[in-house]
Amino acid sequence: MIYKERKTTKGGNMTMKLGKKNFASLFLAGIVLTSAVSCGSKEIVQDFSESESETEPEAKPVIMEVREGDFGEVADDGILKAENKRGQSKSNPISDKKTEDSTTTSAVTTTFATETSENFETTTTTATTFEIVDVSQSGRGNIYDANGVILAKSDENGNRKYSQRYKVSFGNIISEFSNGIETSFNDILSPSDPYSDISSENMGKSVQLTLDSEIQQAIYDYMESVNIVGSVVILRTDGSVMADVSYPSFDPEEYNSDPNYIDIVGYGALENKSMQKQPPGSCFKIMTEIIADKHEIYSLYDEGTWYSDEGVIVDWDHDKNSYYPMQRDLYSAFINSSNIFFAKVFDEIGEETARSDLKEMFHFGDDCDIECDFGTIASSMDITCKDDLRRSAFGQAYVRTSPMFLATLCREAIFGDMVKPFMLKNVIDSAGAQSVLLEGSQPYDVIASVPEKCRQGILDGMLGVGSNLGIYAGENYNFYAKTGTAETGGADILYITGCLRNVNDRTDKNPVYDDYSNYHENGSYIVVMQMQNPNDYGFNFSSESAYLYQGIINIIANQ
Repeated sequence: MIYKERKTTKGGNMTMKLGKKNFASLFLAGIVLTSAVSCGSKEIVQDFSESESETEPEAKPVIMEVREGDFGEVADDGILKAENKRGQSKSNPISDKKTEDSTTTSAVTTTFATETSENFETTTTTATTFEIVDVSQSGRGNIYDANGVILAKSDENGNRKYSQRYKVSFGNIISEFSNGIETSFNDILSPSDPYSDISSENMGKSVQLTLDSEIQQAIYDYMESVNIVGSVVILRTDGSVMADVSYPSFDPEEYNSDPNYIDIVGYGALENKSMQKQPPGSCFKIMTEIIADKHEIYSLYDEGTWYSDEGVIVDWDHDKNSYYPMQRDLYSAFINSSNIFFAKVFDEIGEETARSDLKEMFHFGDDCDIECDFGTIASSMDITCKDDLRRSAFGQAYVRTSPMFLATLCREAIFGDMVKPFMLKNVIDSAGAQSVLLEGSQPYDVIASVPEKCRQGILDGMLGVGSNLGIYAGENYNFYAKTGTAETGGADILYITGCLRNVNDRTDKNPVYDDYSNYHENGSYIVVMQMQNPNDYGFNFSSESAYLYQGIINIIANQ
């Protein structure tokens, strides 16, 4: 893979494709579309002026070349090169030269501090190289991705500039308009005294995120190419967010420069969907299954159609399955996604116990907001009658949460503990040395846990669902999943909440990653796909979208 700066006269544009399309001919089992190619076979243009990218196969170690011209300034001859072969530490030759406008560009190799204790396993220390960018004129710090790639900086007039390649895929999670990273980390990025002359003492600090810009961009390109309107969240098991993609997005520079821009493209469609509260559908049954196990509810009568005292509840296959009525066990109820079984679980334990269990075991409920460094993960469950309670058990009625919560929940279901998601990896000195000043948010910050006796049941259930979906995860992973189809009163929302669990996973050792370049060797991935336009495909159930989810899995597996 080669990273090069290239200046052209053609600018990157945001394209929203919301119409109905027939993509069936584009897919074969286990094959990714051209727009979602493996990161190992694509030339990436890191550019903050006008540029475009192209594909160029290259069977060599990664060579990263970044120039100051990437931000639309005069390019210099000083090239930062970081050679990285998977499984090896990085070697970073440094070249310091000046641009024609005397802006200094160079690179500094920074070895991160590593936390060690009896509860943490230390990974092999590698080095990340940051491009040094002079922030003395604007005073606001830079934003880097997990690999040291600059995503945002300010020009000499204080205007915020974003990477030409990545700015749209990051637009609705990074910009101030979206209450994104610029807002969440504003106190770090801003000068301590913006009304004084900027100096090394009061200039803003820079931040390094846990997000991987290449994975973020590849998934955004894929979603655009196959018209998945919705979001994708990828979580590492230490709690770090690897990707937070919401399609469609917008150009944050256009928003900053044109007050009518958002009115033209439409605000609502461009919001970050991964943090929006929506009904989760049957993905909620991950929690209900564990609650049933806790209360030892292992077998219930399932009529297929339940005429209760306050309404009628049906299973999705009530008009197709000739075996109704039946006595159903908990495992069968989960892998076959029985609504009636889980409705009866909540009916049996009652509202007070259901709310208490959701709060204690899953940090779920009206007063259980998860305050993350990048924002608040909220959830709610409003109940006014017995029918609401019963339907809440399978993620309908007035249950609301977000794809980011589902990723956090999936991590807990597979590994036993819910850990707080985070995006801040390090705080970086913006003045000269660009060294790590502070480590970011705490990894493995446990906020809830599944009781030990309930862990195997949910693992067996999610492994069964994953197997039924037909997802190919590769030889190094086992695949666990739960699907969900949420009725909203308008278009349904489809979810696949899954985990690629590495056969060599060491999450139980709490490994601390100095950087994530070697994470894939024994790391696992939580992957949530939300689809808000199933009607464009004629989908009625989330399982029908499995082949689209497969494309996302391929991007991760082919890093």
